[in-house]
Amino acid sequence: MPITHHPLIDEFPEYKDAIHNLKMKNAHFSRLAHEYEGIDKSIFRAEQGIEIVNDEYLENIKKERLHLKDLIYSMLRT
Repeated sequence: MPITHHPLIDEFPEYKDAIHNLKMKNAHFSRLAHEYEGIDKSIFRAEQGIEIVNDEYLENIKKERLHLKDLIYSMLRT
């Protein structure tokens, strides 16, 4: 299975417009989305071997990405 990024637009394609609007108008959402994107990039780099991290760290940042994704989804639904 190829290793890919998990951008919010791909994770929630049905909320593409809402993601864009919230990024522009809601500072809290924008911060969460920015943090999610940064963690996603870190995970991608680790899985590609570009950055060397231990398994525990990788597991923890994957959990953090999932937590942020849950928060973002909750905001998108309201």
